Amino acid sequence: MRSMVGLVLVLLAFGAHAEEDENTPCDNVEPDQQTYACALYSRQTAERELDAAFNDQLERIKEQYRGQTTQITELSQRLRDAEAIWKQLRDADCKVETYGQPPGNSAFETAQNTCLAQRSDDRSEYLQSLGLQ
Repeated sequence: MRSMVGLVLVLLAFGAHAEEDENTPCDNVEPDQQTYACALYSRQTAERELDAAFNDQLERIKEQYRGQTTQITELSQRLRDAEAIWKQLRDADCKVETYGQPPGNSAFETAQNTCLAQRSDDRSEYLQSLGLQ
């Protein structure tokens, strides 16, 4: 199980950060501490990318509906509402995925961070795919 989590983390980190040439905590992951560091790094990076995708979408709404205050306000609020509901679903899904791990230990934290990173990457892709036109 531990090697499977390590493999998932390496693949996740590689996919999310393939464009970067910098060294990351996900390079050559072997011991548990490195697996934890990689999962944390992946989560933090995925959450930054998610915030950027969300803010980019809000900017696209403003551009698309320039001068149409009502439409900008309504669609922006719908996007914010959807994001809040999505976060509840993400958190509930990650509680299911981490059920077997006692909270507070590194295995739980690694599983939690991995889950949040994966869900955030998926949501970023979704937000980027919205073609508001």
